[in-house]
Amino acid sequence: MIEIRWHGRGGQGAKTIALLFADAALKQGKYIQAFPEYGPERMGAPVAAFNRISDNPIRLHSGVTNPQVVVILDPTLIGVVNVAAGLDPEKGTMVVNTSKLPAEIRKDLKFSGKVFTIDAMKIATDCIGKPIPNMPMLGAMVKATGILQIEPMVEEVKDKIKDKFKHKPEVIEGNLKAVRRSFEEVKAE
Repeated sequence: MIEIRWHGRGGQGAKTIALLFADAALKQGKYIQAFPEYGPERMGAPVAAFNRISDNPIRLHSGVTNPQVVVILDPTLIGVVNVAAGLDPEKGTMVVNTSKLPAEIRKDLKFSGKVFTIDAMKIATDCIGKPIPNMPMLGAMVKATGILQIEPMVEEVKDKIKDKFKHKPEVIEGNLKAVRRSFEEVKAE
C-alpha cells in the first residue's frame, strides 16, 4: 500500500486532485481511499488531502501519518507546515511545485529522499489561463511515482471534468494538456 499526502492552500485544488486521482486509480483496477483534512479554513489557508492506493483491499481507516509520497502544491507552505512529517527521509518521495531545481529543494528541506520539481503555476497559467496547480501536480506525481499509467489516467480525468466544463471545452483540453505537460517536464534528482 502506498500513502500520499497532498499539501496546498484552500482553493488550489488539493482535495479535488486527491479525489480525481482516486477515481483514475480505481479505473485502473486499484483499491483506493481519498479524503481531505481541514476545518473551517478559508480560501488560502493550509489544507491537506490524502490517498491510499493498493493492489489489495484497504482495511485501514485512519489518518495518514507516514506517507511514502508528499506532494506540495504551494511552496510557501515549506517552513509554515511540516510538509515532511512522517515521510521517511531516505526512502520517501517529494514532488514540489516550484521553479527551483530538485537539489535546491532538497537543501531547503534537508531531505535526502527522492525530490521532483515542476513549475506547476507556470504550466497551469500557460495551459488553463489560471494559476491553479492541481492538474499539473497530478501529472508530475504520476511520473515521479509510476503508480498509474498516464494515458488511462488522463482519460479518466477527462471523463470526470467533462460535465463540469461541458460549455468550456478549452478548459477541459487545457487541464489535460497541463497534466501531460507536467508529466513530461517534471525534474528529478
